[in-house]
Amino acid sequence: MALECGIVGLPNVGKSTIFSALTSAPASAENFPFCTIDPNIGIVDLPDERLDFMASIFQPKKKTPTAVKFVDIAGLIKGASNGEGLGNKFLANIRECSVIAHVVRCFDNPDIMHVRDNANEAAPIDPETDILTINWELCQADLDTISKREEKNVKQVRALGKEAEKALAPFNSAVAKIKPLLQDGKCARTAELTDDEQLAIKDMFLLTMKPTLYVANVDEESIESGTNNYVEIVKKYAAEEKADTVVICGKFEADLAEITEEADRKDFMESVGLTESGLAVLARKAYHLMGLRTFFTGGPDECRAWTIHDGDKAPQAAGVIHTDFEKGFIRAEAYTIDDLRQYKEEAAIKAAGKYRQEGKDYVVQDGDVLFFKFNV
Repeated sequence: MALECGIVGLPNVGKSTIFSALTSAPASAENFPFCTIDPNIGIVDLPDERLDFMASIFQPKKKTPTAVKFVDIAGLIKGASNGEGLGNKFLANIRECSVIAHVVRCFDNPDIMHVRDNANEAAPIDPETDILTINWELCQADLDTISKREEKNVKQVRALGKEAEKALAPFNSAVAKIKPLLQDGKCARTAELTDDEQLAIKDMFLLTMKPTLYVANVDEESIESGTNNYVEIVKKYAAEEKADTVVICGKFEADLAEITEEADRKDFMESVGLTESGLAVLARKAYHLMGLRTFFTGGPDECRAWTIHDGDKAPQAAGVIHTDFEKGFIRAEAYTIDDLRQYKEEAAIKAAGKYRQEGKDYVVQDGDVLFFKFNV
């Protein structure tokens, strides 16, 4: 499965506007349903003040951030799980993503039609009903996936008998917990599953098992406070799912994306009470939800952020730089960004006894600064 974040939601909630601002790439954002049919894909530099700080110390010739991959998926409507509004294609696009950013409209604007049950009929702004509409369609798709797997399992049990039945026990117990939730329109990720149960259903790639981040798209009047009545509804729903919420004004972020000078960008954000872009927060949270972490390398030539998976060991991290580094791994010399903040230079870090030698079993931590020794 691709490590990418799919941006989903009803038509006309601001998905494509947010995507365009994220990627500074032209995604279709016209005011009519289904203007996005094929998913737009964009690679977004991940803002990271730790890399900025490191560069301020080393003064390198080059600074290279890590990145997040976003996919702008066309708007879903009621009936998508039955193929309404090109639903089958859109659901397939979601299935290929590892994380979902669910954009919810949290602004009033009579000039932008809000649709939910019918692509040609305006609907009132109602964040909870909007969320439930999308989640219901994802739940129906998941029920269909489970039903097909159960049919396959029945045939397997008939062929192999009790041996297959025993092997399927974790699957059956997981489905017994998940199915009632899906039938009520509740996401599978809210089920309390054991490790064995999670493993048993993993290869079905259920849509409602995917980690989800709710994105409340507000108007410019709500930027400074960071909330409004609609946003509070989204936050309440997300909290019940143990999910996070990011508040963004798509219109403001689109305007901000057009400003290239850093000082001008800072002034523009400060004018509405922001210290950083809402999209920077979204990118970081999506990155974290995907189970991705960052380590750094630094020197006078380049300071660079590298992406690894949570739990990766030192040789795997070395392999991200070059496969030869992993094959011939000897050790990693390590310290943290926090050590660099405290001591300002590597010589002082070494003098303080904070410069470490780590072996093959070392689990790399987010924020580590590493230098690899290898021999091939």
